[in-house]
Amino acid sequence: MSDKTKKLKSIKLPKGFRASGVYSGIKGNNKLDLGLIFSERMTVSTAAFTTNQVKAAPVKLSKKHLRRSDIRAVIVNSGNANACNGKKGDDDALSMARCAADSLGINPWQVFICSTGIIGYPLPIDKIRNAAPNLASSLRVNGWKNFSEAIMTSDSVNKVASTQINFGNKKITITGAAKGSGMIAPNMATMLAFILTDAAITQSELKIATKIAVDESFNSISVDGDMSTNDTVMVMANGAAKNSVLKKNSRNLSKFVEALKKVMLNLSKQLVKDGEGVSKFVTIEVNGAATAKDARKVSKAVSESSLVKCSWNGSDPNWGRVIDAVGYSGAKIKEDKVDIFFGNFASAIGGVVASTPIEKLKNEVAKEEFTLRIELNLGNGSHRLFTSDLSEEYVAFNRLEYALKIQGH
Repeated sequence: MSDKTKKLKSIKLPKGFRASGVYSGIKGNNKLDLGLIFSERMTVSTAAFTTNQVKAAPVKLSKKHLRRSDIRAVIVNSGNANACNGKKGDDDALSMARCAADSLGINPWQVFICSTGIIGYPLPIDKIRNAAPNLASSLRVNGWKNFSEAIMTSDSVNKVASTQINFGNKKITITGAAKGSGMIAPNMATMLAFILTDAAITQSELKIATKIAVDESFNSISVDGDMSTNDTVMVMANGAAKNSVLKKNSRNLSKFVEALKKVMLNLSKQLVKDGEGVSKFVTIEVNGAATAKDARKVSKAVSESSLVKCSWNGSDPNWGRVIDAVGYSGAKIKEDKVDIFFGNFASAIGGVVASTPIEKLKNEVAKEEFTLRIELNLGNGSHRLFTSDLSEEYVAFNRLEYALKIQGH
């Protein structure tokens, strides 16, 4: 048994949750492409969605359902985004909710809907309808492996994470799954993430906790700077652990937020490492910015620079490209105060080349994982972002997706 399989089998679902993943025929080749999560108990739920002005039909419908509270199920298809399909897309999203609800004996508005895959191509809704009964009957407490596989598109591996914490004699479990390997950018990415917990928590506190955790994880990653129409992070809590309800400003709530952040950070790092054509995992640390907002601007500009990312792919410690991106980021900077480090080695001090031998810098950037640290020396603002290089493989992978899909229809 491989380490990956062992990890997937060891993932524990929180109490009261079941999951499944089946083949419906959307992706073909007998690949799992339809997933389901179900809570046997009432839940409080919250979500963060794409900030793209073009939003897929499932995003719009899920936002609407979320306002009703007590989401009991999540149905997700891969292989088709159901985005930019007009009224048919809206109708198909509602049909997804209805067929899941009918199979589970709940109301359609208690179903959260997600889709991921190619944009602008009609959703084969009949395949989903036909598979829904099998999807529901396949629900298992150990179904997380199949679910996490069913939501994959260009991903090469399942992305799962889990942790447990204790509140007195009550054990709380937080478990998540995510998908995404391209169109990854700060402020959500082409990714879906589903986090389940059996903690008892109020809607308002879950919403606050989720925002904090998302900002420091999924909103702090970048592969290619593109933002999708379907991005969603969804968190469900069903209270099955029967702990005392987590209260505002309590020590236990802080403990919960850190655990939630841990799971989301684990998943977000997996997203970057599995990026399309990625060979380098890079942590960008920006310190000494005039404000935290400025630190974010700098990290975003550097992480999205094609020139910077190409140099990383070639193990080239080209700090000139880095300081160029810093300069156009929109943040307040002073050129003669900017210091740039690859790992612990200075490449620039005070905006000019440092004395570090080039071989030391090259060896650092040649690593599969390294840190780029940018010191602006203007204030106390800081931000950390996880990103990757840009490779020929990324270009090759993304050249013909839509044309090949239509041609193969």
